Amino acid sequence: MPTTKFTNLDFDQIKTSIKDYLRANSDFSGFDFEGSNFSVLLDTLAYNTYITAFNSNMIVNESFLDSATLRENVVSLARNIGYVPRSRSAAKAEVSFKLNLGTSKPAEIVELTKGIVCVGNVNDSSFTFSISENIAQQVILEGNDYIANFENITVNQGTYLTKQFKFDNSLDQKFILDNSFIDTSTIHVYVKKEGETGLGYEYFISDDITNIDSTSRVFFLQEVQDEKYEIRFGDGLLGKKLGSGVGKDGTIITVDYITSDGVDGNGASAFSFSGSLINPNTDASIDISSTPSVTTITSSQGGSEIEPIDSIKYYSPKIYSSQNRAVTPRDYEAIIKKIFPETESVAVIGGEELDPPEFGTVQISIKPKSATYISDFTKSRILSQLKKYSVAGINQKLIDLKILYVELDIAAYYNYSQVSTEDSLKSKIINSLTKYSQSINFNRFGGRFKYSKMLQVIDKTDTAITSNITKIIIRRDLKATVNQFAQYELCFGNRFHVDPNGFNIKSTGFFIAGESSPVYLTDIPNADGQTGVLSIVKPIENGEIRVVSKSAGVVDYIHGEVKLTTINIISTQKENNIIEVQAFPESNDVVGLRDLYLELSVSKSTINMLRDVIASGDEVSGTQFVRDYYTSSYSNGKLIRE
Repeated sequence: MPTTKFTNLDFDQIKTSIKDYLRANSDFSGFDFEGSNFSVLLDTLAYNTYITAFNSNMIVNESFLDSATLRENVVSLARNIGYVPRSRSAAKAEVSFKLNLGTSKPAEIVELTKGIVCVGNVNDSSFTFSISENIAQQVILEGNDYIANFENITVNQGTYLTKQFKFDNSLDQKFILDNSFIDTSTIHVYVKKEGETGLGYEYFISDDITNIDSTSRVFFLQEVQDEKYEIRFGDGLLGKKLGSGVGKDGTIITVDYITSDGVDGNGASAFSFSGSLINPNTDASIDISSTPSVTTITSSQGGSEIEPIDSIKYYSPKIYSSQNRAVTPRDYEAIIKKIFPETESVAVIGGEELDPPEFGTVQISIKPKSATYISDFTKSRILSQLKKYSVAGINQKLIDLKILYVELDIAAYYNYSQVSTEDSLKSKIINSLTKYSQSINFNRFGGRFKYSKMLQVIDKTDTAITSNITKIIIRRDLKATVNQFAQYELCFGNRFHVDPNGFNIKSTGFFIAGESSPVYLTDIPNADGQTGVLSIVKPIENGEIRVVSKSAGVVDYIHGEVKLTTINIISTQKENNIIEVQAFPESNDVVGLRDLYLELSVSKSTINMLRDVIASGDEVSGTQFVRDYYTSSYSNGKLIRE
């Protein structure tokens, strides 16, 4: 009797394989499997085989990090290589409180108690912000009132909670925190003996066993079922062992932490005080005589959700390979993602690659998920945490994000007999481009804009679109330091298209001393066609321009660089002191090289809808066809950027 190989999990094929197996048996020759009740038994056998095979396949899949689908299994496999998935992260803000304590001095020093200290608003929703430790401040006299100034306080979005455990020497005892919304960076653990006052000794989290011994007061953290976290303590060899004997700290464990709303807490900029004050000597509460003044230093940012499964699969091997040290760009990528979960993309460049070289320096650029730039406060926090992973003698420099925008100037021809309105077709094109702008080609360092792909996106938007002619514009935003003399450099990372007549570089308006109306940047190429002179001009009557400064900088068309010499910019037409600078790329394919973050700017793109009179049937033969609009992908357009 032949052996049947079951290699397919399909129910029907399993049933067919069983029939073939039985037919090969002489006892069942000529048997009608379909017309008898035996068919029910075959269905049952095939179904049982199907379920068994499916479960076996799932068990095997869940045994490997790449193929596992259940979070508990992915977390467990990552734990084998020492990786703890990131918890939900609380949004952080920096604020200052000015508290009026009245005309009578309550104490020399007062403390702002841990827990909720203020409430912030995000999109008509209120969120609480807390601190995890008491903050002391000296009381000072201002006029007739005593004041406590709490300056530059970092507050975490969420609610402050406390949980207590009792250690009983049980081998299977587990210390599991009940809440699944914990920001693990806010966890504080204290151990004391039963009957003692106060919190006892503080234990600190450890993720590196190489620097701990039997006396180290540390705890270990790991994610368990249902996105909760378990605290584990040392065994007397790696970390101090809990207990009541000689040399042991005690049995009462107190855990403080903050539960957060994650990404929902980002964007709070207006806060109201909700904290309380105590006298640290007596623990007596202190009244605040008037409405506290709250100053926002930095709006809340950095809030994120618990690390998803795909991220655990991607980053856990990278963290393992980095061995808790930042050496290669991949090391930095993994570690920065760990310490700043809001990271969307990272670019790391060694100082030897910079122009001019900066040996012993690593230049880092980060694109956060919920914003364009990261605040100075967040930069300082990232660099501070990054130092413990860095190699001695290497200086990390965190620079502002450099975004290379790609804009489109589209002439879309359409058959107007196939559309209801021109605006509806234009909206469809915008929606198609918006979806395309969210593809993997964009919104990252090293992204690529592919001209032919974009043309297809437009043409395939609707059958009414007959063709399109599209110009490509690349743009960088110059952040001006107003009312100060400064030099500026913009690198586009792509070769510029050069019109010998000039006006290849265009900018939005800005103001300088001596000029009452806005001025603009433009260029005149040199004879070699590889470099040019940057000038400042202003429009006058009849579409002509007046040169304000003939030599304000240089342009390198080959390397795509614009350098502006020392200039005092008073203000800009665009908000936030921004000057938009554009050029036409020599190649219609654009690449975001090195530290340039590539983004397709649909909102700044132009779409001109043009009737295709031949396709519409107005000019069947085309003999009377006359263009009312001329398009070219190499047109230089207007003299200035508006």
